[in-house]
Amino acid sequence: MPTQKAVILSFIIAWLFLPVVSFELPGIPNYTKIAATCYGILLATIVFDFERFSSFQFSWLDVPMLVWCLCPLTSSLTNDLGWYDGFSGVFYQTVTWGLPYYLGRLYLNTWDGLRKLATYIFIGGLIYIPLCLFELRMSPQLHRMLYGFHARSDFIQTIRYGGYRPTVFMEHGLMVGAWMMSAALIGVWLWRTQTLKQLWGIPIKWLVAALLLTNILVKSTGAILLLIVGLFIIFLSTRFRTSILVLMVIAAISLHLYLGVSGNFPGDRIVAVVSSTLNEERAQSMQFRFDNEKILSQRARQKMVFGWGGWGRNEIYDKWGKRVTITDSLWIIAFGIRGVVGLISVMASLLLPAIAFMHYYPVTVWKHPKVAPAAAIVLLLILYTVDCLLNALINPIYIFACGGVVGLIVNQTINQTKTNLVQIRTQQTLRD
Repeated sequence: MPTQKAVILSFIIAWLFLPVVSFELPGIPNYTKIAATCYGILLATIVFDFERFSSFQFSWLDVPMLVWCLCPLTSSLTNDLGWYDGFSGVFYQTVTWGLPYYLGRLYLNTWDGLRKLATYIFIGGLIYIPLCLFELRMSPQLHRMLYGFHARSDFIQTIRYGGYRPTVFMEHGLMVGAWMMSAALIGVWLWRTQTLKQLWGIPIKWLVAALLLTNILVKSTGAILLLIVGLFIIFLSTRFRTSILVLMVIAAISLHLYLGVSGNFPGDRIVAVVSSTLNEERAQSMQFRFDNEKILSQRARQKMVFGWGGWGRNEIYDKWGKRVTITDSLWIIAFGIRGVVGLISVMASLLLPAIAFMHYYPVTVWKHPKVAPAAAIVLLLILYTVDCLLNALINPIYIFACGGVVGLIVNQTINQTKTNLVQIRTQQTLRD
C-alpha cells in the first residue's frame, strides 16, 4: 500500500480489533494496543520509509505536546521520586501521546491525508455496526469469543437501560459510543458537503442513517449529546458564516478547567439541571463524579505546579490505606499527577491545532470538499476535549489527528512563505 494509507489503516484497524490487554515488560511501559500500534508503525517507518523523518520541521504548535511528554520528569523530581521514575514517566507519556502525534505530523500533513483519515474513520464506524448489533442482542461476547477473555472484568458496566451496551474490542462501552459518534459526525458532513457521495455502490445517505441509528442503540448518552452538539455547531457555523459557536465551546472548556482548578466549580447546580431534564440516575452519577473531583482538586492544589507524580499520590486514602476517591476524567488526572503545567499542556495539545486551523481556514470555507474532511476532524478534536472533562478515554486516533492538523498548517505556512519569497525575488529581479 502507499505509506500514508498503510499508516492510517494500521492505526484504525489496530484500535478497532486488537485485544484489550496490557503486558508488563521490564524497562519500558506496558505493552498495550496503543504501544503495539506505535512501535509497529515506527519500526516500519525506520525500515521502509526512513527518509520520512527528514521531512519533520518543529513548530511552535508542537510545544504543548513536547511539554506534556516531558513534564513527568519535573513531577518526579519535585516529589523526590528520582530520575528513573521521571524518565520512566516520560517514556510512557511519549509512547501513549507523543508517538501518535509525531506519526500524525509525518503522515497526515496534507489535505489528502486528513481526507483519508476521515473516510476510514467513517468506514470503521460502518464495520462496527453489525458487531454492535450482535452484542446488543447477545451481550458483549466478541472479545471473549476471539481472544478468550472479556475486555472488562466488571461485566455490570456493560448493562445499560435494561439491556446491553456493546464493548466489541474496546475497553468500555463509552469508547464504542465515542467511536460511533465520530464516524456518524464525519459521515453526515461528508454527505452534506458531497465530498463522498457513495461507498461500495451504496448512497452515503443510507450509510449515514444506519450510523445515526446505531449511535442511539449503543446507549451512550454522552456520545449522543456530543453528536447533537457537533452537528448543531457545524451546520449553524457554516450557515451563518461565523466561528462564534466553536469559540464559545472552547471558552466553555477553558472556564470549566479554571473553575475546577480553583475549586469554584458549580457542580450542584449542574446536577440539579440534569436531574430535571434527563433522569435521576444520570444526575446521581454526575453528583458522585463532581464530589470526587472537588476532593481531588483540593488535593492537587497542594502540589499546584507540577502535581504529585505517579504511584497514586494524587488520590485520597482512608486511615487503613484504602483509596476512597475515583478519578474518572482526564483533566483531574492530569491536574493531580502533572499539575497545572501538565493540565495546560495536554489541553493545549488538543485545542491549539483546532484554533490554528480556524485561523487559517475559517468556517466560511468548511463546506468546500477539499476542506470539509479536515474541518470535521477539527470539530471532533474539540468534542473529544469536551469528553475529557468527564472521562479519561485515551484514543490514539484523536492524538494522531492532532499531529496531522498541525502538520497541515505547518506545511501550508511553509509553502505560503516560499511562494511569498518567490514573488518578492521576482519583483526585485524585475526592478533590477
